[in-house]
Amino acid sequence: MLLTLLSGGNLKNTVISLLISLPVILFALSVHEVAHGFAAYKCGDRTAYNLGRLTLNPLKHLDPMGFLCMLVFGFGWAKPVPVNTRNFENHKRGMAITAAAGPAANLVIGTVSAVLYGICLAWYSFVFFSAESEFLIMLAYWCTQLCFMSAFLNFVYMVFNLIPIPPFDGSRLFFAFLPTKAYFWVQRYERYIYIGFLVLLILGAFDCPISWLTDAICNGIVNLYFLPDIIRALFF
Repeated sequence: MLLTLLSGGNLKNTVISLLISLPVILFALSVHEVAHGFAAYKCGDRTAYNLGRLTLNPLKHLDPMGFLCMLVFGFGWAKPVPVNTRNFENHKRGMAITAAAGPAANLVIGTVSAVLYGICLAWYSFVFFSAESEFLIMLAYWCTQLCFMSAFLNFVYMVFNLIPIPPFDGSRLFFAFLPTKAYFWVQRYERYIYIGFLVLLILGAFDCPISWLTDAICNGIVNLYFLPDIIRALFF
């Protein structure tokens, strides 16, 4: 993502966009991890709760490498909330629900942000053609950018966490359907799979699918062009 912003050429807009993206990233990561911890708590595991991880304080969830990847590439990860599966009444079911909670939270935040993006886009369109205040026009513009960034990053974070490769949440969902022996074998070698994924990521093995996916998500949000027309008809 940072590479995309830098390629824009406008240093001022790049700096502002970067400042906007930082709180959006931290909030997306924090909500994701809190959702995991809360789901685990509801399934009977109080580990995250007892360690104070059910908080939106980003410092409790920040993983430096994951945050850097989120900033540079548009996707990354936070410090996983600890989960003790022995506290679940049903090991696989509890782990699957806990894993699904994170992407579900980002889906909700992303959807709300996308709708707000449509509203702000209508507002920006209205003030651009009618307001004399340059400040109001810039305020509407950057509110629109904030909502777009929030929708984009939350959707990207949700989709990438559904990849069925450890340590992403998709692996927890997928492996819940594996036989017990295979399930514990994968858990045993999860760290090595994770390292292999990072190596492939650094070598650029996922550049094409990542670009395709981020473009598809970006275009999907932008194609909310009909929302401003509806909103203008209703309110303006």
